[in-house]
Amino acid sequence: MFGIVGTIPEIDFPLTYGKVAVEGNQINIGDEKVNINRGTPAMIAAAVKTLQYMDKPNPFCYLVGDIGNGDGCKRLYEHLIEHITDNPFRTLALHYFQPNVGLFKRLLAKIQSMSTKPTLIGDAGFMYVAKMGGDASSFDLFTPDAGELAYLADEKAPHPFYTRGFILHEDNLIPDLIQRAYKHNNASTYLLVKGATDYIAYKGSIIAKVDSPNVEVLEAIGGTGDTLTGIVSALIASGHDIENATVTAAKVNRQAGLIAQPTPATQIYDIIKEIPVALEEILRI
Repeated sequence: MFGIVGTIPEIDFPLTYGKVAVEGNQINIGDEKVNINRGTPAMIAAAVKTLQYMDKPNPFCYLVGDIGNGDGCKRLYEHLIEHITDNPFRTLALHYFQPNVGLFKRLLAKIQSMSTKPTLIGDAGFMYVAKMGGDASSFDLFTPDAGELAYLADEKAPHPFYTRGFILHEDNLIPDLIQRAYKHNNASTYLLVKGATDYIAYKGSIIAKVDSPNVEVLEAIGGTGDTLTGIVSALIASGHDIENATVTAAKVNRQAGLIAQPTPATQIYDIIKEIPVALEEILRI
């Protein structure tokens, strides 16, 4: 079973959980409908399109509205602490969320108490809180961009806002940041670093790079990092090992962007709907 945890940037979106479906440019979960924009909705939609191609069931999602003050995330943390063990998750992808070290540690303890520990994937807020609490190594995969990786690489920064300038400097290349993150035990077993070139690392060693197709206009379209996380999570949930899933997802995400023939006006769903075609083209190679 595949689970996704994330947030919706709406103050009135209630704590909602259940199987999701994608209909047109919307996600349906329970009685709620969410437009597919960047963030968790884009990640979920990309996962659903991938799962449909793989002939696998849609994910079970936990969502809450939060506009950045952490109130919604606190409610969802508390619900998860009570109920995360109700379902036999084999893969859990933890997406956009406000860090709360105390509640996170209680949630992680619950996850680790499962008879079969699920593969844990962290993006954005969950990478941050895992590093803050010294629990990064509990995760199987993080999917940072370069800025997020710089925070993981800074062993002294208690929060992303305090990442030291020399680490953020553009001359500090991705391979150096990867090695530094692992050196200080602030990385998951695998890393998929999103960027102009996507880097895949395993325990400190770069094992693959993906840089084609190179569709420069995608850099201006918000949400392509979220789609990458959705694709890789769904591939892992479908039975792909993590190394294969990361490389395949990086290629598929780029190929979907190429197929969509994007312009700066392209919306993220225009790319998401091309994921099944991209999967067919990449997996048949």
